[in-house]
Amino acid sequence: MADLLVPDWPAPAQVRTLQTLRGGGCSRAPWDSFNLGDHVGDDPAMVAANRAALRVHLSAEPLWLKQVHGALAVDASNPAAIEADASFTRQSGTVCAVMTADCLPVLFCDQAGTVVAAAHAGWRGLAGGVLEATLAAMAVPADQVLAWLGPAIGPSAFEVGDEVRAAFLVDDPASAAAFVAHTPGKWLADIYALARRRLQRAGVHAIHGGDVCTVTESERFFSYRRDGITGRMATLIWLADEGDSVGDGV
Repeated sequence: MADLLVPDWPAPAQVRTLQTLRGGGCSRAPWDSFNLGDHVGDDPAMVAANRAALRVHLSAEPLWLKQVHGALAVDASNPAAIEADASFTRQSGTVCAVMTADCLPVLFCDQAGTVVAAAHAGWRGLAGGVLEATLAAMAVPADQVLAWLGPAIGPSAFEVGDEVRAAFLVDDPASAAAFVAHTPGKWLADIYALARRRLQRAGVHAIHGGDVCTVTESERFFSYRRDGITGRMATLIWLADEGDSVGDGV
């Protein structure tokens, strides 16, 4: 049975969310076991079976994006627009999804429950403005938006070079607080702190999650930084149809 987590955040009742974990699927090592990525070398039949097991918990098949570490947010109701790193929808039953294995997944909704979104924020996308682009696509006041930071590489495991730190500081010198000197030319980066900083600067203050580490919690999470060849988890959000009980629990 698929190993799933329901994000803990005060989203409206019609906003449904799921976070997949690595257990409960059928993929064999090194993709063991609930791998949802069809681009990481796993047996396509295993990926299809895992996606089918996930599908029973959703209102529809998700829009699976081709993620490119950019800042484009697309309408999830348009299946042709899949090369992007975020999607949004105002349409009930349409499922937004991003896949990760260390990069930061971020879910969004407005307080009224009229629009939802999911974004994939690796450091390039984060520095490039993917969260801000997603907020712009949602087209609601930022102070009415809730955000949930899903499982990502933790601050004790995310070693980066000077160029990564510089990419953030050029836009926001105060983001230096999210970097701790580690070895010459290397820093430990707190991707959660960087995301919170960018969201707050954009006007979002209801920010939840962001308290796990995909690298150190090997039983629960896939981690590209830890394992190299590995699976992908999915972070999903949708608006439920009236009376729809799918996604209420797992």
